[in-house]
Amino acid sequence: MNAQLPAAFAEQPLPPWRRAVLKVGSSLLAADGGGLSPRFALGLAQFVSSSLLSGREVVVVSSGAVAAGRAIVPKAAEAGAAIAARQALAALGQAQLIALWQRFFERPVAQVLLTHDDLRNRRRYLNARATLNELLRLGTLPVVNENDTVSVDELKLGDNDNLAAIVAALVDADALFIATDIDGLYTADPRVDARARPLDEVAALTPDILAMAGGSGSRAGTGGMRTKLEAAAKAGAAGIDTYLFNGRSADVVRALAHDRLRGTRIHAAHSRIAARKYWLRHAPVEPGAIVVDAGAMRALLEKGASLLPGGVAGAEGEFRRGDMVEVVCRDAGGERRIAHGISQYSAQDVRRIARHHSRDIEAVLGYNYGENVIHRDDLVLL
Repeated sequence: MNAQLPAAFAEQPLPPWRRAVLKVGSSLLAADGGGLSPRFALGLAQFVSSSLLSGREVVVVSSGAVAAGRAIVPKAAEAGAAIAARQALAALGQAQLIALWQRFFERPVAQVLLTHDDLRNRRRYLNARATLNELLRLGTLPVVNENDTVSVDELKLGDNDNLAAIVAALVDADALFIATDIDGLYTADPRVDARARPLDEVAALTPDILAMAGGSGSRAGTGGMRTKLEAAAKAGAAGIDTYLFNGRSADVVRALAHDRLRGTRIHAAHSRIAARKYWLRHAPVEPGAIVVDAGAMRALLEKGASLLPGGVAGAEGEFRRGDMVEVVCRDAGGERRIAHGISQYSAQDVRRIARHHSRDIEAVLGYNYGENVIHRDDLVLL
């Protein structure tokens, strides 16, 4: 008996867009026998080309480097291999990945590799934005990937879905397109639940919507539907709609070139976070935290205050001055995550000036970077 096919997505018009990020996962690029295949990449490249010819701008966030490297040296990383082996595969595969995309375009394809530190450090974050904007101005096609070769946190910023959302905010995109290997978001996994129904539009990412997401859909990729919804939430916080579609369907991809979507549109949040506040909220934080007392928590939450040393109870970890850190409060009710912010002092210095008045900082440390541990402009509430 043949399995019942899931209900089809309705076709809907795409809102106007000028600049977009297209995320393409490993499941669309990996060949069955290893390495990379142009089978599905070709249609996506044609969508990009038609968009560029119409005067639009596109940044591609592409997975696939590790899969490409594994085909070059198939025995380099067996199951459970050390992270260094996977990083070596990424280094081998990056050139193959860029070559795959370059074969489809007459214009130059530019490789941009990003790491945690590029998005955590404000100066490097802004440098990355300036570079991407200049590449677009020059008429190139930027292809972004995580710099797996040097990443130390188990290879990942998280996954390329979330990286694509951060890049979309970085370049002030109007749309985030996520090409996947299923048709869009369903009320349940259509591969196992015949009652699953397609969701053409999602007005808000509620807990019920998030609960509909499953895990990874293929061995080649690392991100499942859950990470795609997390990415949509990040993009939505920056005022960017997300579109999920089946990158394996030639008809669906061709329709995109005519501004028609057969997939799921996830609407952006109604209020747009300013670019700096967005970065503060979503940039990766350093391990550790600044611990504050209940009075400081109230001042931050209710009065819009900066964090002063008098309200600091201590610091955990070994972060440096200028690092992004988490601010937490611990009391009898447990631990509460309050904010992310850029610390003006190192963890060691924070521990030394904790409970002191701001005027005493120089006397305690022998130097002074200002009266605030975290300035209000460098802090976003969670």
